Amino acid sequence: MIRNAQIHFNDAGTPVADSFDDVYFSNDDGQAESDYVFYSQNKLNTRLLNHDRNHFVVAETGFGTGLNFLNTWAQFQRLKTQRNVQRLYFISFEKYPIKIEDLRQALKAWPDLSEQAGQLCAQYPDAVEGCHRLEFDDGQVILDLWFGDVHTSLPKLSYGPQGLVDAWYLDGFAPSKNPDMWQQSLFDAMAALSRDNATFATFTAAGFVRRGLQQAGFNCQKVKGYGRKREMVIGQFGAANAHATNPQYYRHVPRALRKVAIIGGGIGSACLSYHLAKRDINTTLFCKDDTLASGASHNRQGAVYPNLQAQYSTTSELYGLSFLYARRFYQHIEALGFNYDHDWCGVLLQSVTESKRTQHQKIATSDLFPKSLIRPVSAIEAQALANIDTPFEGLFIEQAGWVSPPQLTQAVYDAAQARCRSQHHFNADVSELEKREDGWYLQVNSHWQGPFSDVFVCGGEHSDMFTQTQHLGLHGVRGQVSHIQAGKASSKLTTVLCHKGYFTPSMEGEHCMGATFEKYSKGREVTEQDNLTNRAQLQGFYADTEFDQSLGEITGAKAAVRCCFNDHFPMAGQVPDPDSLCSAFANLRRGKHDDFEPLAEPHEGLHVVTGFGARGLCSAPLVTEHLIAALCDEPRPFSERINQALHPARFVVRDLIRNKI
Repeated sequence: MIRNAQIHFNDAGTPVADSFDDVYFSNDDGQAESDYVFYSQNKLNTRLLNHDRNHFVVAETGFGTGLNFLNTWAQFQRLKTQRNVQRLYFISFEKYPIKIEDLRQALKAWPDLSEQAGQLCAQYPDAVEGCHRLEFDDGQVILDLWFGDVHTSLPKLSYGPQGLVDAWYLDGFAPSKNPDMWQQSLFDAMAALSRDNATFATFTAAGFVRRGLQQAGFNCQKVKGYGRKREMVIGQFGAANAHATNPQYYRHVPRALRKVAIIGGGIGSACLSYHLAKRDINTTLFCKDDTLASGASHNRQGAVYPNLQAQYSTTSELYGLSFLYARRFYQHIEALGFNYDHDWCGVLLQSVTESKRTQHQKIATSDLFPKSLIRPVSAIEAQALANIDTPFEGLFIEQAGWVSPPQLTQAVYDAAQARCRSQHHFNADVSELEKREDGWYLQVNSHWQGPFSDVFVCGGEHSDMFTQTQHLGLHGVRGQVSHIQAGKASSKLTTVLCHKGYFTPSMEGEHCMGATFEKYSKGREVTEQDNLTNRAQLQGFYADTEFDQSLGEITGAKAAVRCCFNDHFPMAGQVPDPDSLCSAFANLRRGKHDDFEPLAEPHEGLHVVTGFGARGLCSAPLVTEHLIAALCDEPRPFSERINQALHPARFVVRDLIRNKI
């Protein structure tokens, strides 16, 4: 588990880390020191005016109170009418994140940064390991806040060759106070991540730090320090090396997304539209239905909560971080004025069976997640939270809740339209895709439309209907949700219940109850038997409660298909060609991970985003952001292990490694 920093404030009001016996910033004028040492000595004022791409990346080795980030953000805002850089990325690492109440107190020292500080505190994440992507100024300023030791976090970043970072803030507690951080492995990792002519600045002039940076490949020089510090060190990297954390077979090759088509009308398509729009990329959406969210996103109420395990597995990382991002993302959409029915009333995971109880107890005792994210509750506490007579203990996810998926999908898409006006076509049956010399063409209602530089297939269970995508291994899982009349007792329910299915608080006098689970089915017919199954499942757990006995008749139902893959992870990336992968990476069969042949890419520019299963509301916002960031050659919010878990080539690569194909 990530441990919060234990701090106190000295007589000058400066925060001091108890573990390191060192101040977070100068007692004299921390902001002025930050500006001089990091912002000015990296010459950001000049570089932001004339950079070789429209985004700039700063990386920092100790977030602390966020002072360096806030100062850089404020300076970036002041250059708004002059700079050619459109987006500032700030990647920062923190082993012991400060508690939110301590952060608020510390940042009171900088009244001229109060606007930025307030926004940071409003989004400041729970102490969950991994990368938290926080977006400010309508996506112009992005903070990737990595919680965890910098030495273990840096190798987890997902990036290709040619580097990532333009400027380094080599910060953290003094080398004498924090020797574990100031190691050669850190300097080497900085070099691996640096772009051509990347710079660094650090407050220390310690000889071993300077020598270590030189050994890593940085040119170093001493310059005048700030205030009473006589010297500090700055430097520059030469040419980026070819280091990358993602192997060739898991790469996302950056592309100029000029004219983009999106096939689909669910929450994934809406999120794609938004993330492209905030980068000023026009899209044309093709939806086979007459409205958005007519497929898997069409339930009246959908629960939004993470799938967490007792280990910090790939699943826990993907869904834990995705959930926290989704909450911030959906709240931002609402703050923009695009409303949808919802209630962040919490989700109560009920220990309705012995196996569930064991599973929940393992999560509760794993010490992986803060109680602000998920906490154990007794049966008495569960009753108080739910406001009904539920007999089970369990786990409570306080920040979770329910949304109206159709309204939410429309709100996200409308927000995208407000950012960058694009086209959309409903009742548009895309039956064929064809790549020609000038781009991709779509056969829509028997007419060809195009060319498009890129096409995103985001059609749920229909995503495998094209010749290029039919090999993906997608399968459907049919599910039916029933609507049941609220009674006097059930109408008092104040949180979402999860047993084997889920049960929502009432909306317009009815609850959503479900859902059935029918593997390898793509049928959408509503059946009375499934209504009976949903009712029987609920009664099986709550039959003796006043809550269950107060429920009325089933008044309706919705059936939809959740599209899944066998490993239960979504898929996001360029559509692979299995024959090309087998030819280029044949050495994987022999256990070799190099000396590959060039990869032919017949589907270049054709991407797939699908397989969200029953958790698209939780994962779609960050999965789509990760893909678009990768294609735009920007920092990615997911670690490399998540990047590989989502990559469309993963099944072919695994079979090659196992010598099955």
